[in-house]
Amino acid sequence: MFHDPRFVRGQSLILQRIRVRVRNAKAHKWLVGAAVLVLVLGGFWHFMNVDAPASSRGQDVAPVRIATVERRDMPIVEHTLGTMVANSMVNVTARVQGTLESADFQEGQFVKKGDLLYEVDPRPFHAALAQASGALLRDEALLQNANSDKQRSQTLFEKNTISSQQRDTAATNADALAATVAVDKAALDIAQLNLDYTKIRSPIDGKTGPILIQAGNMVDGTSNMVLVTIAELQPIKLSFNLPESDYPSIRARQKSQALIATIDSRALSAPVDFTSNVVSNTGGTIELRANFDNADLSLLPGQMVDVTVELNNIPNALVVPHNALNDGPDGPYVYLVADGRAEPRNIKILFDDSVDAAIEGDLKPGDDVVVEGQLRVVPDGPVKVFPPAGVSNDGGIKSRKDGDVSFRGRKDARQ
Repeated sequence: MFHDPRFVRGQSLILQRIRVRVRNAKAHKWLVGAAVLVLVLGGFWHFMNVDAPASSRGQDVAPVRIATVERRDMPIVEHTLGTMVANSMVNVTARVQGTLESADFQEGQFVKKGDLLYEVDPRPFHAALAQASGALLRDEALLQNANSDKQRSQTLFEKNTISSQQRDTAATNADALAATVAVDKAALDIAQLNLDYTKIRSPIDGKTGPILIQAGNMVDGTSNMVLVTIAELQPIKLSFNLPESDYPSIRARQKSQALIATIDSRALSAPVDFTSNVVSNTGGTIELRANFDNADLSLLPGQMVDVTVELNNIPNALVVPHNALNDGPDGPYVYLVADGRAEPRNIKILFDDSVDAAIEGDLKPGDDVVVEGQLRVVPDGPVKVFPPAGVSNDGGIKSRKDGDVSFRGRKDARQ
């Protein structure tokens, strides 16, 4: 049966039909995949060009944002980091040995000069004071008697009743007792001082730090054991450094007018009242200082702050935003926008503070320059000007969603 020619031909026809259907199925899958790919690419192209005007499709029109050239005075400033420094920072220690009986302040409390901080057990010092006082009274009595003997000896010597040796002995005893009384008075003063030192008082006006030694501990006046630290906060000093290359400008500014240091984060300003007499051999910088009254106590010693110092001023300068600047093979340039096109203009930068720049070049006040979108700009090519970020085309405020999709997914050349 299996060798019957009709049976063999029938099996061959069946196999051929199966092969054809398999090929058709594969071709169908490829066609479906290709169609899906075309739809995806078409949708992406439509999405990327949905906001572009019909007249610009097919043309390389760069979307940009612009700013206006101004003419005004441009301050020449230096930005640096500064450190707040206390005018006085005192480590309070005991001056006599004894047991701390009490701490008469709270941690972080503001104290005045002379306020009581601690008290050391005063009883041994009261006893020492009484002892010194008694010694002084005794020796003063002896001195009074010796002076009487001295006077009598002189009278008797003048009458030739006693010898000169006896007279001199009486005088010597009186002088020795006078010296003893002087020593006793000094000892009494020391005893009184030691008693006074049992009351430890603030040496300055300032704010106390943490209590380092609690009441009940033994303190030693010779070990420099710190009990508490007091920092003077009003006024407070700002210390900062500028490059030594700025020194001529610093001197010139100080001769003509005050050199002002400004703490940017708080808009606080004060004149520089100290310029170091040396240049740091490690950083090549000069230290400057300014005093702030710190009325609101917003500044603390050791705090890092951003500092701005105005060293000079460029009067009547052409000023553009920093983001308008571009670097080219022939030097810096900006894109001037006129009649819907962006024309590169070479410039010279006089000063750039990273926000605005004073320049020289073929520009005038009121000209529009590109500040965003330079990557897409072709020299002398067409541009479309978009309103500033956050402002709608009709001048109203809108949420920043980058509705102009031309800006989506890219980074500006100047950022």
